[in-house]
Amino acid sequence: MRATHFMTTRVFTTRAVMLLGLLSLTALAACEQPPPPPEPVRPVRVTTATPQVFESRSSYTSEVRARYETNLAFRVGGKIVARYVEVGSEVKKGTLLARLDPEDTRLAIQNAKAQVSAAQANFNQAQIELNRYKKLFEGKVISQAELDRRQNTYNTAEAQLESAKSQLRVAQNQMDYTELQADADGVITAISIEAGQVVSAGQTVMKLARPEEKEVVFNVAENRLDELRNATAIAVSLWAQPDKEYAGVVREIAPGADPVTRTYAVKVTVLNPPASMRLGMTATASIIRRSDASVIPLPLSALYQQGDKPAVWIYSPKEDAEQGSVTLQPVQVAAYIEDAVLIAGGLKAGDKVVTAGVHKLIPGQTVRVLPEINGVTAGAKL
Repeated sequence: MRATHFMTTRVFTTRAVMLLGLLSLTALAACEQPPPPPEPVRPVRVTTATPQVFESRSSYTSEVRARYETNLAFRVGGKIVARYVEVGSEVKKGTLLARLDPEDTRLAIQNAKAQVSAAQANFNQAQIELNRYKKLFEGKVISQAELDRRQNTYNTAEAQLESAKSQLRVAQNQMDYTELQADADGVITAISIEAGQVVSAGQTVMKLARPEEKEVVFNVAENRLDELRNATAIAVSLWAQPDKEYAGVVREIAPGADPVTRTYAVKVTVLNPPASMRLGMTATASIIRRSDASVIPLPLSALYQQGDKPAVWIYSPKEDAEQGSVTLQPVQVAAYIEDAVLIAGGLKAGDKVVTAGVHKLIPGQTVRVLPEINGVTAGAKL
C-alpha cells in the first residue's frame, strides 16, 4: 500500500515538473516574438480651406412666350365667311381678323327699326291725346281720373319707344360683332377656324400675343421649389445668343403640379428683353444662388460622418518632415450642391483638409501628402 502510494505521488510530481517546464518554454517563446509592424503611413490628398462668396447655378430649358396672350372670340354666333390673317401675322389694334355672315343681323336691324317706327307713332298719338285732355281738364270738362288714364297711356308709349330704340342699338351692335378685330397690337399665335365654319358666341377662334412684355416658361420638380424661392437672381439666355444674359424675375409658380409630368410650371418675366428675342424661341433660365457670407467649398469626398454630425480631417505637417498627422474636426454645413459641400463653420482660412482617403484614417495617424504633377495629384491607392 505504501509502495503504491509512493509511486503514484512520484508520477504526479514528475508530470507537474514537466508542465512547469512547458509553460516556461512557452513564455520564453512569447518574449522572443518580434514587435508588431508600425501603422502604415497612408497617402492622402489635401486642399487648402479658402473662404469665398459662393455662387451656384441650376439651369432649365425654357420657351419664350408673351406675358399677355388673349383668346379672341366673336361675341355672336354665325358662319365664318372670311379670315384675313395667318398664324404669325403681326397686327395693329383695330385690324380686321375675320368676319361672320351678317345677313341674320341685318334682318334683325330692319325688324328693330320697324319696331321703333311703330313705337314712335304710338308715342306721338299718346302725346297729342294727352295735350288735348289737359285742355279739357282745364275747362273742367273731364275728371282728374280721365286725365290720369291718358297720362299713363302716354308714359307707356314713351317707355315702349325707348325699349324699341334700345333693341335697335343692340341689333346694330350685333352687326358690329360680326367683325372680329384685334384689341391690341400683337402677333397671332393660333387660329382654330376656317371659312365656312359655324362658331358659337364666345368660342375661341384665335390667340393674340402682345410682345411688349416677354417671359420664359419652364417646369421644375417639387424638390427644387425651395431652391427657386430662395434664388438670389435669375439669368435668361437665348440658345441663339448663348453669350448674352438678361435679368429675370419670377412672376408666377403654378399652385399645383401637372397631372402628367408632376412638375410645376414657372413663369419668369424678362427685364429689358432685346429686340432679337422673339416668341417661341428656346432659352435657358439659370437659377443663381449666392451665399450671404463667406463659406468654404470642399469636395464631397472630404466629408466624414462622426456619429450623426459632419466632420473633416485636418492635416498638420510635422517639422522637418514630409509627413504629418490628422485630427478630426466637426464642421457646420451650409448647403450641399452638385459636387461640393459648403462649410459655414468649424474651419478657418489656411486649414489643410484631407479630400481623399478619409474613411481609412484614425485620429493622430501619420500620413503623407501625395505630390502633384502638373497640377494633378500623383495616383495612389487610398
